Amino acid sequence: MGDSRWLYAWALASVALGGASLLVPLYVVSLGGGPVALGLLAASAAFGGAPGALVVGRIADRTGRRRGFVVGGLALAAVALAGPPLTDAIPVVVAANAVVWFAAGAVAPVLSLLVVADAPEREWSDRYARLNAYQGYGWAGGLVLGVVWTAAGAAVAPQAVVQRSFFAVCVVCAAAGTALAVRWVPADDASPLAEDAAGTTADATAPTDERRTRRVARAMTRGRRLNLRGATFPLGFGRLYWTTAAFHPRRFVDRFTPTLALYFGAVVLFFAGFAAFFAPLPAFLTGVGFTDGAVFGLYLVSSLGAAVFYGPAGRLLARSDLPLLQSAGLAVRGVALPTVALVGAALAVTPLGVVLTGGLFVVIGVAWALIAVSASTLVTRIAPPAIRGEALGVFAALAAVAGGFGSVLGGRLAAGDFGVAFGTAGALVLAGAAVILLVRRRTGPLTAPA
Repeated sequence: MGDSRWLYAWALASVALGGASLLVPLYVVSLGGGPVALGLLAASAAFGGAPGALVVGRIADRTGRRRGFVVGGLALAAVALAGPPLTDAIPVVVAANAVVWFAAGAVAPVLSLLVVADAPEREWSDRYARLNAYQGYGWAGGLVLGVVWTAAGAAVAPQAVVQRSFFAVCVVCAAAGTALAVRWVPADDASPLAEDAAGTTADATAPTDERRTRRVARAMTRGRRLNLRGATFPLGFGRLYWTTAAFHPRRFVDRFTPTLALYFGAVVLFFAGFAAFFAPLPAFLTGVGFTDGAVFGLYLVSSLGAAVFYGPAGRLLARSDLPLLQSAGLAVRGVALPTVALVGAALAVTPLGVVLTGGLFVVIGVAWALIAVSASTLVTRIAPPAIRGEALGVFAALAAVAGGFGSVLGGRLAAGDFGVAFGTAGALVLAGAAVILLVRRRTGPLTAPA
């Protein structure tokens, strides 16, 4: 991959993002913010990151200028992370969180372009897997650091001091990632993307070449990816840009099918359900007695559960009926989400309660692995061949939008009763699973291509 040391810069920045993904909600709770505030906070991540990916990704792809956007995005994230510990105003924290994820969203598609800039197309999937691995390990590192820092700090300092000091750690990691990016991200040049497997060449400085864009999107959505963050933060801003970059609304509408519409309805349901659960979750967990360190630990075991099961899930994908596989994963998750509320309310942080809650989070992560490995393949099997690229783009966009609105819904419901919020989240996910079974009735069994 030539000089790929810049991947360490992204890994270090991902430590900051992984830690901040949970630190900011916990900080809002400590400021007195309830589930409604957490819902708005989670929505700010979705609605902040998506424009960053779409706008900056397009500019970077059209101009071929990558270094400045990577360095600038990481620097902006570092500055925005420095804001929350300086204020007690929850709206300011929400705004800063939106800036953090705008910056992360802006960097993601540029890194996706950078990682394949000198590679033949046959290597693209492997390179995206490597990019995701660095990001995934960094994200997990941020959660591990959160467990250690908050657990150790709780023994010697008040919660507010521990949280603010961990913000400082996240800022240092983001700033260090920025410094490494300045040193190692290659300078922009006018060189084209490497010759692809078919022998064609796409100029990175010219306006987006549709064929190349489709090849990039296809490479990003195939293969096995180490996606540690997806179990609890299922927003892929890099994929959002590349799968929508060549979108043609008229062509898509002309070839749109009722079966594809039905599947997209399922996507809206289950991603809204995921968000309705995770948005108010930190308030629930701290409310039943879990410490900040324990909350970080629960998110970590969920992410690790997903990562460990990606391999087996991929092997299942190769020989399973895709709609049944995804429905199974959704059904498991749909039952597990409200069960977290039942266990927390009944057992709280008793030894049995901690064990059962931890086990449920592992199950939630494993179920995500089943859902994630089947999603892109299922979209491409359902969509007519002429609009498969557009279908993947709509899938990514619907996931982001549903996540934003689901976060607000979950926060508002949890303000009245967490059981109602988590029950609604589970019902939405189960409804999505049921709709996918209706899709299967229309299509018959669908398997992954050999």
